[in-house]
Amino acid sequence: MTAASGVWSAPGRVNLIGEHTDYNDGFVLPFAIPMRTTVAARPADGPQWTVRSRETGETIVIGESDLAPGAVTGWAAYVAGIPWALRDAGHRPPFLDLSIASDVPLGAGLSSSAALTCAVLAALVDLGGLDLPRDEWPALAQRAENTYVGAPTGIMDQSASTLCRPGHAMFLDCRSGDREHVPFALAEHDLAMLVVDSRAPHSHADGEYAARRASCESAAATLGVAALRDLAEADLPAACAKLDEVTARRVRHVVTENGRVLATVEKLRGGSVTGIGPLLTASHASMRDDYEITVPEVDTAVETALAAGAYGARMTGGGFGGCVLALVDADAVERVADTVTAAFAERAFNQPTWFKAVAAGGAARDE
Repeated sequence: MTAASGVWSAPGRVNLIGEHTDYNDGFVLPFAIPMRTTVAARPADGPQWTVRSRETGETIVIGESDLAPGAVTGWAAYVAGIPWALRDAGHRPPFLDLSIASDVPLGAGLSSSAALTCAVLAALVDLGGLDLPRDEWPALAQRAENTYVGAPTGIMDQSASTLCRPGHAMFLDCRSGDREHVPFALAEHDLAMLVVDSRAPHSHADGEYAARRASCESAAATLGVAALRDLAEADLPAACAKLDEVTARRVRHVVTENGRVLATVEKLRGGSVTGIGPLLTASHASMRDDYEITVPEVDTAVETALAAGAYGARMTGGGFGGCVLALVDADAVERVADTVTAAFAERAFNQPTWFKAVAAGGAARDE
């Protein structure tokens, strides 16, 4: 694109702990990563949004008649959903030409979709001079994904992509919206967060994710609570006795995962970073055994990283593929990554990729 009026970007995220708790009104602890989706934008010549993707090579034109859920499909739906949601909220988003590029890996559980929607939102709000406080961005972006795209995500991904701060993880109460930026500068402790992309398939919009969410909502109704967040671990024996075996396991994961998030935050507040390791590992076991959302690739990555000396490791993201994070000594990143790669080769899995995750900032105007 020539003569862009500006460039905006929004990051992907890693969820340190708190998986499938967000849509249960629970607690999460994500941090933004340096990988970002970038949108260069300028005013359009007519009443439309023309979107060009560097990654796919496509150019898609979105007209006003397309601002209805389901009218645009594929990756462009995440773009069209933003002007739809803005109009639905009473705003007048500007018509723009948009050029999109991203280095957030697709299908890896790093929230490439939220990075796209939030980068587009930043451009539209800025160029349109819209009165939309930053605190309201996550809910609007979530509505675009939930209603326009049809992806039943919670609010964590959009919150992380818009509100995270460098050097911090964001402790988010998904019911109240309250958040605390918890120090997470690993280099100061001679530690690093290795993220391994298993390159196994991953999709938030698939039937398994939706089934887990529906199961939780059904369980909450059966148990007479507004959301599973309202259950304490002491309530589990009585609660599980009222549910079938599978649903009871789902509930147990959510309730114990909320407890692990709170314990992790306490460890980080007290400066005990390596102390979060066992909580990460316990989270993975819960996702594997109770929520049943892991696959052999991510289980292998976790087991191998732990055997290679990681303080803790877990799958991150919605599940059924995606990434594993491992808390390791700063000088052990490549060694642990190479060990995991070798284990994948032995099992004839796809060769994984990896990177060192550093806590970054949220959506911003770059130029």
